[in-house]
Amino acid sequence: MLETPAGWGLLLVVGVITGVLSGILGIGGGILMVPVLTLFGVPLVQATATSLVGVLLSSTSGSIRNFSAGELNWKNSLLIAVFGMLTAQLGAWLGDRLPDPILSLAFAVLLVVTIRLIDLKRSLQRKNAADAEAGVTPEPETEAANAQTTPWLSVISIGLLAGFMSGMFGIGGGVVMVPLQMLLLAEPIKAAVRTSLGAIVPISISGLVQHTINNNVLWIPGISLGLGGLLGAQFGTRMLPKLGDRTVNRLFRFFLLALAVYMVIRGIRGLT
Repeated sequence: MLETPAGWGLLLVVGVITGVLSGILGIGGGILMVPVLTLFGVPLVQATATSLVGVLLSSTSGSIRNFSAGELNWKNSLLIAVFGMLTAQLGAWLGDRLPDPILSLAFAVLLVVTIRLIDLKRSLQRKNAADAEAGVTPEPETEAANAQTTPWLSVISIGLLAGFMSGMFGIGGGVVMVPLQMLLLAEPIKAAVRTSLGAIVPISISGLVQHTINNNVLWIPGISLGLGGLLGAQFGTRMLPKLGDRTVNRLFRFFLLALAVYMVIRGIRGLT
């Protein structure tokens, strides 16, 4: 069904919906697209591979905008990406070899961990805001300062972890990178988001290469999802200011927990 024009149109609509939710919840579309693709009967390893097509489209679009506006710290993005590209290959290789039920249960764990990571990002964001109100301002961001103070071990660790998760689960890795950049590199939230988005471009390409070798990528369905996600994210980000924090938080937790339950049930059924 998904390889027909009607299926592509349906995936475009699904992409818009996941893009809207992504924009509202502040997470990458990949973590939403993968479970949705499995609902259409796509094996999980193919769903993760196909999701990376949409991740690549959205991250490239955002990074081009950030670069043209002079807001992308491309050196930090490149540092993270170099190590992420290595483990993205490993994650894609391992994901291709894990049984579908085990991969489903692992994805469910990822969804629950995502809730904790987003909570961590919000607490760090509130701390930054409180510091700003108290008159504690960060040091000016200059290329020279970044070159001298970049904690290499932290950058390498962030890249390795994000790349592995991107290749294995078909996500961009921003949900991991942003809180860790704020925590380990002391980056402001907006700078962390832009840096992670820039790093996701080469990392997702690396994962796609391995998945393409393994014949896991459904290219036209992936492009349909990605284009829909780009459109939906525009609506989602515009809706976000109109929603209260409590509403967004509840929606976020409910949606990810519902997906986690679905993936657990899917994994258990595959084991029995």
